[in-house]
Amino acid sequence: MAFLADALSRVKPSATIAVSQKARELKAQGRDVIGLGAGEPDFDTPDNVKNAAIDAIRRGETKYTPVSGIMPLREAIAAKFKRENNLDYKPAQTIVATGGKQILFNAFMATLNPGDEVVIPSPYWVSYPEMVNICGGTPVFAATSIGNGFKLTPDALEKAITPKTKWLVMNSPSNPSGAAYTKQELRALADVLLKHPQVWTLTDDMYEHLTYGDFKFHTLAEVEPALYERTLTMNGVSKAYAMTGWRIGYAAGPLELIKAMDMIQGQQTSGACSIAQWASVEALNGPQDFIEKNKTIFQGRRDLVVSMLNQASGINCPTPEGAFYVYPSCEGLIGKKTAAGKVIASDEDFVTELLEAEGVAVVHGSAFGLGPNFRISYATSEELLEEACMRIQRFTASLS
Repeated sequence: MAFLADALSRVKPSATIAVSQKARELKAQGRDVIGLGAGEPDFDTPDNVKNAAIDAIRRGETKYTPVSGIMPLREAIAAKFKRENNLDYKPAQTIVATGGKQILFNAFMATLNPGDEVVIPSPYWVSYPEMVNICGGTPVFAATSIGNGFKLTPDALEKAITPKTKWLVMNSPSNPSGAAYTKQELRALADVLLKHPQVWTLTDDMYEHLTYGDFKFHTLAEVEPALYERTLTMNGVSKAYAMTGWRIGYAAGPLELIKAMDMIQGQQTSGACSIAQWASVEALNGPQDFIEKNKTIFQGRRDLVVSMLNQASGINCPTPEGAFYVYPSCEGLIGKKTAAGKVIASDEDFVTELLEAEGVAVVHGSAFGLGPNFRISYATSEELLEEACMRIQRFTASLS
């Protein structure tokens, strides 16, 4: 359609949203479908956070807020970064947005010119390259592998950087792989970045509080203070606090960048929802003990899913360090046939046939830039996960 902008030709729809929608449609038709596509905790928002929102409504906190967020929330964000990440930011160096997506979009819109490159390790969250494309930049993919735990190596980073590189996007723990970087691994990447002063880093720490076992979370500007002045550290309340629908993301970084993002947001949406902001103040400042309880539940689900998938014929499922995803390989099934004679030629074929045969909705790995794999979100009950994994075992056993 000639009326539409050329920019639309550079953007693909979100595969994760598409899978969730397809699962909903099949359920509406009466199909027995287990949807494992959505990256959303199944826990409810804590009561103290809900009550803070209700109190804010009753106090009349229902007017426009400053573009970058209410001061109590910006102060809570600065305190959180100091308390948990040993990072010193003034409230003026923070910004609140309508979810993490808007933080990313604003940062890219404020900094990218045509020809600027953004290094994105693959597999990646589906929205990173699309946002870079919309903002006129060029995504450059640095491939990881199942053998190195889906983590960017210093060598791969060095090879991906050119004189045109403006950003590196780091997501730890990762969506879709659950891979999380140790302090030593971040240190090695920092050494590469120190050699390239034109490269800024956007660290997406949205899954910071969801790491398992003895793993200790670190973020890049904490590991290498010399990168502080060219790092945007992003986080949000959606995953750790089960507040996905409240739509609050936040970031901290150099003042000049924050001001530029504020200017863009001022012409775009203005401030995020006032009530959600007051709820987020309570989330960050209030009791944190439920996070450990939720983590224990998530770790049990992870261990169940990894164990059962590794018992499925042709599937290899590594154990991730964090988030609530697994990213198994289905390479052992490529070339096999379904009972109906359909050849599994790709990971997309695998997930399509799995949904058709067994009613299990997962996302194909090629949507995240690395296959043949698929992503499962284990943010649902153990009962449903066990049933889904049994169906996957049955499906893989039926292939010949």
